[in-house]
Amino acid sequence: MSHDHNHLPSEIRHEKPLWWALGLTSAYLLVEIIGAFMTNSLALLSDAAHMATDALGLMIALTAVRLSRRPPDARRTYGYVRLEALGAVTNGLLLFGLGLYILWEAAQRFQQPQAIASSGMVWVAVFGLIVNLIAMRLLSAGSGESLNVKGAYLEVWSDMLGSLAVIAGGLVIHFTGWTLVDPILAVLIGLWVVPRTWVLLRDALNVLLEGVPKGMALADIEQALQQHAEVAGIHDLHVWALGSSTPALTAHVVLAEGGEPEALRRALAQMLHDRFGIEHVTLQVEAEHCGDACAVHGPPAGHDGHDHKHDHDHDHDH
Repeated sequence: MSHDHNHLPSEIRHEKPLWWALGLTSAYLLVEIIGAFMTNSLALLSDAAHMATDALGLMIALTAVRLSRRPPDARRTYGYVRLEALGAVTNGLLLFGLGLYILWEAAQRFQQPQAIASSGMVWVAVFGLIVNLIAMRLLSAGSGESLNVKGAYLEVWSDMLGSLAVIAGGLVIHFTGWTLVDPILAVLIGLWVVPRTWVLLRDALNVLLEGVPKGMALADIEQALQQHAEVAGIHDLHVWALGSSTPALTAHVVLAEGGEPEALRRALAQMLHDRFGIEHVTLQVEAEHCGDACAVHGPPAGHDGHDHKHDHDHDHDH
C-alpha cells in the first residue's frame, strides 16, 4: 500500500502573523472589557463580545495548524483534532450567555437611560480600531493562500466596522447627550454576534456528532464512487470530519466482475483526494455477491433448519 497517510506539514505558513494578531486582539479584548465597565458603555461591552468571537476565530485557526503537527499516539489514533471542536462549543456557549446578558441589560437601559463617559468610550474604540487595522495588515498576506487565515482576516475586518460604530456612537453621545444610542448600538452589535456564534456552534456540533462535513454532499460522493467502471455497488458509506478541515470516509465497495481489487482501491482513493479533498479513506473491496437472493434459497444443501440454528447459537456463545 503506497498511499501515504502521514499528513504532517513540513512547514506551517503564516503562523507568526496569526500569533501576533491573536496577541493584539486578546490584549484589546481585556482593555475593552475594563473600559466598558469604567465608562458604563453597553456598546463597548457588546463590541467586546464581538472581539471575543474574533479571538476565538484566531485561536481555532492556530489550533488547526498546531494540532496538525502533533502525530497520533497509541491512545489517540486520530490525534487531538477534536479538541478544536470542543473548544469552539465551550466558547460558543459562553458567548451566547454574554449575548443574552447584553440584550437583557439593553432592555433595562431603554427604560432607564444611564450616563455614559463618552470621551473614554471613544478613546477605547479608537484604540480598538488601530489594533484591528494592524491585525488586518498582518493577516492580509496570507488571506489569499490559507482558508484559516482568510477566516481570521474576515473576523478582524468585521470587528473593525464594529469599532467604527462605537466611535460614531460615542461622538453622538458627546455632542448631543442622547445616551439611548449606546443600548441601540449594543443591540445591533449583539444581533451581529449571535448568528455568527450559532454558526460556530452548529459547525462544531456537526464535527462532534460525526456529520457530513460542511460543503460536502453524501449523494455527490456516492455518485462519484459509483461512476467507476469496476464498481458494482456501494454500501455502508460514511463521511465525517475529525476536525474542521480533516474529512474522513469509509465504505464497502462491491467489485464488478473482472475487476482488480487493489487497483480499484487506489483509483477510488485518488479520486476522493482530488475531487473532494478527502485523504483519510478506508475502502473495503468485496467480491460481487448474490445479495438478498441468498436468503431466498435457504440454507445450503445438506443442512436442515435445526443444524443451522445450532451452529449459529454455538458461534454466538463462543
